[in-house]
Amino acid sequence: MASKTRTSDMVVVGGGTGGCFAASTAAREGLDVVLLERKSEDDGGHIACGDGIKGKSTFPDVVDRDRLRAESFTNEGITRAVFENPQTDERLDIPFERSGAVVDRYRYGQVLLEETDRAGVDIHYNTIVNDVIQPNGQVEGVTAIRDDDVIEYEADVVVDAAGALSVLQDKANLARSSFDTNVNYSQFCSAYREVLEVPEPVEWDDALVFKPTAELGYLWYFPRSSTEINAGLGFQMSQEPMELVDVLKDDIANRAEFEGATVKNKLGAALPTRRPLDSAVHPGYVAVGDAAGHVNPCTGGGIPGAAKAGHWAAKVATEAISNGDVSEGALWEYNHRVQTDFGKRFAAMDLYNIFGTARDLDELISVITVLPGQQLVDTIGKQGTAEMSIGLKLKTLIKTVGHWDTLYDLYKVQKSAGTLKDVYDSYPDGPEHFDAWQAERDSVMDRVYDITGAEPKY
Repeated sequence: MASKTRTSDMVVVGGGTGGCFAASTAAREGLDVVLLERKSEDDGGHIACGDGIKGKSTFPDVVDRDRLRAESFTNEGITRAVFENPQTDERLDIPFERSGAVVDRYRYGQVLLEETDRAGVDIHYNTIVNDVIQPNGQVEGVTAIRDDDVIEYEADVVVDAAGALSVLQDKANLARSSFDTNVNYSQFCSAYREVLEVPEPVEWDDALVFKPTAELGYLWYFPRSSTEINAGLGFQMSQEPMELVDVLKDDIANRAEFEGATVKNKLGAALPTRRPLDSAVHPGYVAVGDAAGHVNPCTGGGIPGAAKAGHWAAKVATEAISNGDVSEGALWEYNHRVQTDFGKRFAAMDLYNIFGTARDLDELISVITVLPGQQLVDTIGKQGTAEMSIGLKLKTLIKTVGHWDTLYDLYKVQKSAGTLKDVYDSYPDGPEHFDAWQAERDSVMDRVYDITGAEPKY
């Protein structure tokens, strides 16, 4: 194999949402940017995903958002969620305050890559990154194989958008910074999805359908259109393994609307269902998206967080490169933006995952199905906490006779979630106060473990 060197201001590893938004932002700021994607140009953007999204306003204004919407948003009429009770087959209808959408994830990914190229990014497809360049602690690039050549990609900053359980974090020595290495398989979810074409339009093409399964997971049915359905499921890796494909097929077989359906595509993936990394920066190195735990730990939704994180990482890194200082402290503002924005919400939502690991599935469903719909949306979808009027509280108490201990523990977890968000609002401005912040956050977590009886997750 021949050996080559490519030097740039920034190298971005991974052409998903976080990588594309980081690369596009940096290029539009005037940096020389190389994006490395292991897939071919034809396969770029083909990623396992549930396809649900809020809308184009989710995205930073560094790509053509109108084009992204026009070419990849296939169903913009999502107005509700449907929660199916596997105990009783009852359906809980939960209206959304604002409509959402379902996308064609492959076309979405292709448009993002095309927009990244249009921003002036040099995209290298068929490029397998296998190591980092780190001669003296600071990350100074990566090594990769492309077209049988070994290439050293040298850069002032490396953006790790390489996805869940990133190989870069395995290869880099991150001991000289506060970068969060407290990561293990139990903090992840294994997921599988199929895209189905059904003969007749479904009646629920305005809804995202959810159904709890064993092992702290759920099935989903998201309509890309009235006849094209993204059907999938996942389970928490801290629980007993489940046969994803078989469970999905069994449920599909029991649904009349899927009789005669054909499978157009199938794909599996692992994704983080944990709080965001406490710190995702190291001298010369920033992690974004799945590589930094930027996924809603209750729903698995990762597109909005990855888009924001990629944009913020590039903005902060651009300023650091301009100042000639890519130290941990110079990149720290990125951490602060993440943790005081969606980071605090995701950390709060993670408490409900922890609560769930210590409870029987049937008991959880008995409590969840009597909670008011908007409180469920607020808790697991966007806020991490929720409030109820006294009338709703009394109705909930009446309906949950026999489960008051569980309901009271859930109430205490909810209060802890509010406290945790306050702690994240005080995330430090620099690494010098990071240890004290972690100690305060961990004291809240200790109370949650005491309340739930769950095994510590971190």
